Amino acid sequence: MPLYQAIILAIVQGLTEFLPVSSTAHLWLVPWILKWKDPGLTFDVALHAGTLVAVLLYFWRYWLEMIKMVLGMSEGSDGSSAKAGSITLLGENRQLFWFLVIATIPGGIAGVLFERAADEQLRSPLIVGTALIIVGLLMWAGEQMGSREVNLGQVTLLDSIIVGTAQAFSVIPGVSRSGSTMAAGLFRGMNRETAARFSFLLATPLVAGACLKKGWEIHHHGLPADMRLPFLVGIIVSALVGYAVIAVLIRYLERRTFTIFVVYRVILGVVLLAVGWGLRH
Repeated sequence: MPLYQAIILAIVQGLTEFLPVSSTAHLWLVPWILKWKDPGLTFDVALHAGTLVAVLLYFWRYWLEMIKMVLGMSEGSDGSSAKAGSITLLGENRQLFWFLVIATIPGGIAGVLFERAADEQLRSPLIVGTALIIVGLLMWAGEQMGSREVNLGQVTLLDSIIVGTAQAFSVIPGVSRSGSTMAAGLFRGMNRETAARFSFLLATPLVAGACLKKGWEIHHHGLPADMRLPFLVGIIVSALVGYAVIAVLIRYLERRTFTIFVVYRVILGVVLLAVGWGLRH
């Protein structure tokens, strides 16, 4: 695999894994447009590992605080043990760790049962384009209908189950894990920043699981010598870009809406539908 392709695809992964625009769609679309050879399972693991590193680096304090509460090591339900900002709200929701565990189950089941079939059978311009548009419109509706009052300390079990169920639909190319979960969060009354933070926290176990599963498959076959450098570069670049995107997106959503992502999804979806219609005729 040429190194420049590894860098470009890693940048695409880092940008689109956390923005609500579908990384699967873009990682399929870019090689398809440029007529590149499918990088295969090996490089897919590198990209997922990179974004896992990014989300763990950004949210490690959240996970540490939640684990401390599970173990009874937190200093109190008033959040006094948390450092600052939104982490303080975790002290108001001592069950959030278990809510995330439960919310991960639908996505995990969907991944095990349908991910391979979805990758092989649903990656077409018509399906990806339709999914982009539908979830984009759902994000817009969530913006209009949601109360935007719920913060991270107020997330309930029902909120978690609904958002987790939405995450399960991300096996469909074009849906977007971030897009579906953020839209569901908005419908449940979460403010935009909370919808994004909860989405990223919820994605962490699934991304870790995908890395372990695919990494185990690679372990049995070994890493080809010509893929070692692209593999390493893929991890590093996608991690750096992903971390920057998380930080910028959360700050952006503190003051602005999801409108730019809705518009982008709809435009890209229409273009893909036109391409798909043209290929069929």
